[in-house]
Amino acid sequence: MNIQMVDLKTQYQNISAEIDEAVLEVIRSTQFINGFAVKDFQKALEEYLGVKHVIPCANGTDALQIAMMALDLQPGDEVIVPAFTYVATAEVIGLLQLKPVMVDVDPETFNVTPEAIKAAITSRTKAIVPVHLFGQSADMEPIMDIARHHGVAVIEDNAQAIGADYTYTDGRIAKTGTLSDIGCTSFFPSKNLGCYGDGGAMFTDNDDLAEKLRMIANHGQSRRYYHDRIGVNSRLDSIQAAILNIKLRHLDAYNANRLLAADRYDEQLSQLSGITCPARSRFSTHVFHQYTLKAANGMRDHIVQQMQAKNLPCMIYYPVPLYAQKAFESWVPEGYSLPVTAQLCDEVFSLPIHSELTPDIQAVIIDAVSEAVESF
Repeated sequence: MNIQMVDLKTQYQNISAEIDEAVLEVIRSTQFINGFAVKDFQKALEEYLGVKHVIPCANGTDALQIAMMALDLQPGDEVIVPAFTYVATAEVIGLLQLKPVMVDVDPETFNVTPEAIKAAITSRTKAIVPVHLFGQSADMEPIMDIARHHGVAVIEDNAQAIGADYTYTDGRIAKTGTLSDIGCTSFFPSKNLGCYGDGGAMFTDNDDLAEKLRMIANHGQSRRYYHDRIGVNSRLDSIQAAILNIKLRHLDAYNANRLLAADRYDEQLSQLSGITCPARSRFSTHVFHQYTLKAANGMRDHIVQQMQAKNLPCMIYYPVPLYAQKAFESWVPEGYSLPVTAQLCDEVFSLPIHSELTPDIQAVIIDAVSEAVESF
């Protein structure tokens, strides 16, 4: 079997007629930039998320940068970010000459905790960036309470959890990415909602912020050739928007298939000694962008090596904490370390998971992991 971490080919084959027609419609129209496809997708995603404003852009990293620019953060302002995440979350903080303040995460869900955020806030803290890692939400209700108490803005990094639901203590349910001042996402091809190139978007219910986000993403102009602020050039391509509009219609089914695959993994792998299956929080659904386990005492590296020897995909997200990356050394005190993040970087590994993952393919993967555990 040619097993992939994400099987985009089969996914495309299953919806190829819809995709091909949508792409051809854009080409025939010649509306390649900000055409009808972008507007249609924007409206459809607003309705799906239940948010007033979706502002498409070129990629998820741009979305984070534009969000911080819209908040008028100044050089030296502190931005709290989890240390266990992809570099883009903190990269834009450094790019804007802000100060990333990296904090530890929950050892079970891998998400930043309200307690870690509360302990890190200072008078210079101006923003918090929770990451909904691997497919489920950070605990946003207390995080927003902390932020409001201190007058701090919150930007959700929702690149890995689009479609997940967060449940408030009063029973209200809302989509991740809509729980804060600004939500950001990526449409990188391997994401749960992915295009066939690069793409991203920002979400907000705040009319003033929405206007700023639109302006910044479009060279800082509110109307053509009138530039009110410094901006960037960050657009979602019309062809990518057309693809995303088709795939958005399938997103809930894709996420449901990922959940079924995760359940099958749990049933078999939870019986293995030394393996910890992904935790599922009480306040969030899980859309399993990644299926990430823990294996202690050096077993993780053994499992990965055994999988690779059999040409089976197996990834480590993430092998190095953000605070240990050379790019951030000027912001991080010497000897700085966070125990949970350090441990996770030594223990986590991810198995293939996607909307087309079949029980037969999973059986091959599960057998390989089981054999690796038994041989350790």
